[in-house]
Parts: sequence; C-alpha cells; structure tokens
Amino acid sequence: MPKSLNTKGKNSIFRRIADLYIDGFRNMTVGRSLWILIIIKLFIMFAILKLFFFPDLLNSTYNNDEDRAQHVRNELLKNK
Repeated sequence: MPKSLNTKGKNSIFRRIADLYIDGFRNMTVGRSLWILIIIKLFIMFAILKLFFFPDLLNSTYNNDEDRAQHVRNELLKNK
C-alpha cells in the first residue's frame, strides 16, 4: 500500500489530501502544458492589461498621499 494511502500512524487527513494532489501533479502529461498556458494567461491578464487599461489616476491627479486619501474617503462616503 502506498505511503499516502496509509490511514494509520502520523498521517493526518490534510497530509493525505496534499499527497493526492502532489502525486497527481507529478504524474501529469498533458496537464503540465495546460498549467503553463494558464500561468501565461494570468500573467497577461494581470500584468500586461493592467498597464494599458487601468492607469493609476490617483497618482496622476493628486500630488500627495493626504489629497489621495481625502478623495478616496469622499468617494466612499458619497451618498447615492
């Protein structure tokens, strides 16, 4: 019986679950390339797109932290 399926001894349920996932990722064939694609896609979404589509308006509009903080407070407390 593999060590990860041993229910006796010091192996807790969390350790057995971790072993299940570790062994599963270790034995992947097609899954490795899919995970690489997922990581590349996340990098593009969060790093590249943020630079072009989400500019830092507070830094360009306000000169110091106090003005930025006051603007955020006003926007959060604004009645709708």
